[in-house]
Amino acid sequence: MRVEYINPFVEASFNVLNEVLGSGVKRGELYLKSSTMSIMGVAAMVGLAGDVEGRVLFDMTKETALAVAGAMNNEEFKEMDELAKATIQELANMITAQAVTKLHDQGFKFDLTPPALFTGENMEVSSNLKVEALIVPMELGHNGKIEVNVAIRERL
Repeated sequence: MRVEYINPFVEASFNVLNEVLGSGVKRGELYLKSSTMSIMGVAAMVGLAGDVEGRVLFDMTKETALAVAGAMNNEEFKEMDELAKATIQELANMITAQAVTKLHDQGFKFDLTPPALFTGENMEVSSNLKVEALIVPMELGHNGKIEVNVAIRERL
């Protein structure tokens, strides 16, 4: 996986999360995970196709998703209702749109799928991409963390 693909997602995640949450977002240490992994409870996934193929997953606990949705809507959420779900999908849209714009400016061409939202316990996401996922934890202070999970490769 080339760093040129990863950096725009890291930068966009940091910028958008700081914008919607105010401040206090810190990037954690990057690490790799296998292509099959458990999710924390709420995950928004965007697929990529074109010059590259893969997906970006924004993984968080339900509590973090509720806190982020609340901050973005200036209201408190007690459950993952339709507005909270749509808000997490919009967060994924905002981050990937910013990252994709940077990648297009570098000459990469690809399309995105609309964000799919997964909620629940004891769920796994697996991929047949045969590429390890790079995980970038975004620490949100008292709101928890969002793991930005990027698994992208050049089209074979």
